[in-house]
Amino acid sequence: MTRFLLKISYDGTAYHGWQVQPNGITVQQIMCEKLSELTKERISVTGCSRTDAGVHANEFYCHFDTEHALPEIAYVKGLNAILPDDIAVIACRKVASDFHARYSAKSKEYIYKFYDGDVPNPFLKKYTLSVPVKLNIDLMAEFCEKMVGTYDFSVFSSSKRTVTDTVRTVQSCSVAREGDVVTLKIAADGFLYNMVRIVAGTALDVSNGKIKNADIIDIINSKQRERAGATLPPHALYLNKVIY
Repeated sequence: MTRFLLKISYDGTAYHGWQVQPNGITVQQIMCEKLSELTKERISVTGCSRTDAGVHANEFYCHFDTEHALPEIAYVKGLNAILPDDIAVIACRKVASDFHARYSAKSKEYIYKFYDGDVPNPFLKKYTLSVPVKLNIDLMAEFCEKMVGTYDFSVFSSSKRTVTDTVRTVQSCSVAREGDVVTLKIAADGFLYNMVRIVAGTALDVSNGKIKNADIIDIINSKQRERAGATLPPHALYLNKVIY
């Protein structure tokens, strides 16, 4: 039995997230089907994260085991020939049998994209969150600085979370503008359910003056979900990088 690690990228618009679900097509389902078709085995694929419906991935990793190992390049070319256009395999490599796409990861990096142009951009509509006023980058940058550190981040998590340990370490958080697109980037040793979308919503409220940066640490320590920003839509969220 040989374990392989795939590096893939996908547009999550048409999918109900990564994990197999009974009520919709998921990326994991497609990967299992196509790998089984390619190898003529029943293949189970394990992902590095459970991205929600509509969330994209610039870089996503998943591993699988097979009894009939093909050359690594065969998985790249073979899968790309049969996968739908919104999923692509970037690379493939053999890994140790105890390697785990999720639990071996040291950190993950997500980005959330805003668009604050004066006129709509039809090419960005599906992949950024359009906001009606110019974002205040300075205020958002100050907010990002306050996110870095080890905290109980339950205030930035949905009530649907299934974990009891809500302490995470945010290793970096920043914001940058490129034209009319503003990108919030955050890396941590782990994320709570909806954490990045709520952090982005809070950053938006900070930009709009609804939340003051002076109150951020107090808001975190309060653990009161209603004091943080809204859970922003998933279509502007991307898993950007995974560090092993």
